[in-house]
Amino acid sequence: MAINLQKGQKISLSKESGGALSKVVMGLGWDAKKSGGGMLKGMFGGGSSSSIDLDASCVLFNDQNKVVDTVYFGQLKSRDGSIVHTGDNRTGDGDGDDEQIIVDLDKIPATVKSLVFTVSSYTGQTFAEVENAYCRLVDNSNKNEIARYTLSAQGSHTAQIMAKLYRHGGEWKMHAIGENGTGRTIENLLPQIVVHL
Repeated sequence: MAINLQKGQKISLSKESGGALSKVVMGLGWDAKKSGGGMLKGMFGGGSSSSIDLDASCVLFNDQNKVVDTVYFGQLKSRDGSIVHTGDNRTGDGDGDDEQIIVDLDKIPATVKSLVFTVSSYTGQTFAEVENAYCRLVDNSNKNEIARYTLSAQGSHTAQIMAKLYRHGGEWKMHAIGENGTGRTIENLLPQIVVHL
């Protein structure tokens, strides 16, 4: 049974999954908010903004809180091969996860202390124009959902620092950060991310 995470909540991945985890998937899903207005509004630029391009990213940090690597739409695999992005979805159309980042926890170098997952609106729309947005963590071996975090889809922010996976006491834990931010790319968010390390 998946945990619905609250902002700021921390969980142990091994406890929630019922055993040691080796590979997890961070999934991101969203839809463009449907807006009414009838035929005239549709003809003159209203209606649904059907192409909101949210981007899932993962930043790897070492013990000194320095960036070791970044996985995002421009680099779909970490240099060590432990983290793989399945590809860029530019619309949010379809059911289920729109973007996924697969993390092989056993292959992450010992020098990496934490992984921070973010979502940003590359096309610049605010989260007020997005609905059904979530991130979730899935055990890749049995596809069971471990935890889900509903992204606050209201407001003028264009990004969110979703969650952090970090090593603590020999195991991986997850911290649901859920902090709103501004920026179209991961570089814009780095100063805000570092505060949570």
